[in-house]
Amino acid sequence: MKMSKEVYQAFESIVGAKNISDDPAVLDTYTTPLHQSQNHYGPYYGHSTPRGLAVLLPGSTEEVQNIVRLCNKYKIKFKAGSTFWSSMANISDDNAITLDMRRMNRILEINVNNRYAVVEPYVIGSTLQAEAMKVGLNTTIVGAGSSCSILAGTSSWAGAGPTGISQGSLGENLLAAEWVMPDGEVIKTGSLGSGNGWFCGEGPGPSIRGMFRGGLGTTGAFGVCTKVAVRLGHWPGPRTLKNTGTVPAYQADMPEHITVITMCFPSWKGWADAANMLFRSEVAYLAHRQFNFLGRALKGAMLKILTDPDRTLSDLEKLLEDPKIKEQTAEMKIEFQMIVAGFTKREFEYKMKIVDKILADTGGWKASLTEEPQVKNWILLYLLRLGHKNLNFVFCGGYEGCFGLNGHTDFGARHVEAAAEFKLKWEQEHTEIVNAGGDSAMLSISPMGGGGGAGWEFFTCFDSNDKASTDGARAFHAATGKFSGENKMGPCMGIQCTDNRDPQGYAVTKEVHEGMLSKAAQPAAFQYQWKIREAFNPNHLGDYYYRVLEPKA
Repeated sequence: MKMSKEVYQAFESIVGAKNISDDPAVLDTYTTPLHQSQNHYGPYYGHSTPRGLAVLLPGSTEEVQNIVRLCNKYKIKFKAGSTFWSSMANISDDNAITLDMRRMNRILEINVNNRYAVVEPYVIGSTLQAEAMKVGLNTTIVGAGSSCSILAGTSSWAGAGPTGISQGSLGENLLAAEWVMPDGEVIKTGSLGSGNGWFCGEGPGPSIRGMFRGGLGTTGAFGVCTKVAVRLGHWPGPRTLKNTGTVPAYQADMPEHITVITMCFPSWKGWADAANMLFRSEVAYLAHRQFNFLGRALKGAMLKILTDPDRTLSDLEKLLEDPKIKEQTAEMKIEFQMIVAGFTKREFEYKMKIVDKILADTGGWKASLTEEPQVKNWILLYLLRLGHKNLNFVFCGGYEGCFGLNGHTDFGARHVEAAAEFKLKWEQEHTEIVNAGGDSAMLSISPMGGGGGAGWEFFTCFDSNDKASTDGARAFHAATGKFSGENKMGPCMGIQCTDNRDPQGYAVTKEVHEGMLSKAAQPAAFQYQWKIREAFNPNHLGDYYYRVLEPKA
């Protein structure tokens, strides 16, 4: 499709000639092989997000509002994206425009007394964290990494990260927001709507948080959030982290009253019991099973490579034969990483006594490999910043998550070994995916404040530029979906199949989509969302990520 000259000029008059383009070469940079996440299966299957009509770079809320009003006038769909980590940020219709929010990149306020920050869409986690730490505060960095938008995680998706146990997910930390609705009206929520600043997202009267984001957010499918206030957590460390080392093995000097521990356990029951004790004792600043994404059999050797700038992946096979590394890897079979932080020496020592008690009560121990200073300091910087997300692709360029085991940590712990054994058997019988030892489950011990639910993502690595490898990965993920259902493990997060996508490959068909929603535990929620869409988005200018189910007559 091609935008008419008249319509193009109307949009151009809003953002300026330098901030709009319908050049196919430019539009192609905003497409991605379509999937529910950022992962992809190479160029082999014909499914990718559309080019659309144009891409615009708005610079203010007023420009966004005027763009949306034009979209309603000309019946053009729109979608806003910030860092575009996920393909959910891309448009899903040919008759649509992309709003790239990179010009709106300011931290507007850091309120120290009330512990919140006001940010525009393109402020990323590492930027806000660096500024917040200067005043003794911190922000949750989402699991996707510090290069992702704070506003996107707060307003539009789950926002879960490793510090969730002490600071809450970004989704929990949503305060007041400024939102351009799909019909072009601007809504200011909570205290902001009453002219009382950004400190509160609720009221006056009934809260509308559920309409804006609910549990997972609307992924940019219901207007454009242009500013948001996000609650900040405490930071007991130094105002700046002193870094040492060289690329890619940067380290942070361990601050006073802060440490990193890898806690290991003889059984999954001990692992889950320790997690529950952390929920009650509140001693964990951060708790995450991070480095297992490299694979149960490979993580020890990979940590040696990643923390030594003189080593490369070519050293992996040799390190795997090292008896000491074999022993260190074996002791980390069932583990998670934790940061303990205190404001004072006394507080820190008290928390460490609790950690020792938890280990004693569960038969656990501290991993010797991660007690080595070079490794320990590298892990501290990694976990606090989550700045190494390129490592998701380190083995062969492509990865996908599977299983899920969503629920309380006890639920996942009951099923994780069966899932690991299934994956190990597949790895040994099929060479298309990386043989990592079966268990490659990564998860935050609690993505929500205080403790609770968790989602287990089993990393599956493959070569996205090799069709045999991608075919094998797809077959594996179809098998994990079937295995999850048969063994009551809950929905599998991996791709199931593409047979139900429409001819363009943009989305599942309307019939299949409605069939899935009608079988949900609470289908009435999607019927209410249909009513909300009809009220605020009468021209249906969003996309299928805003899930609706038409009420029966």
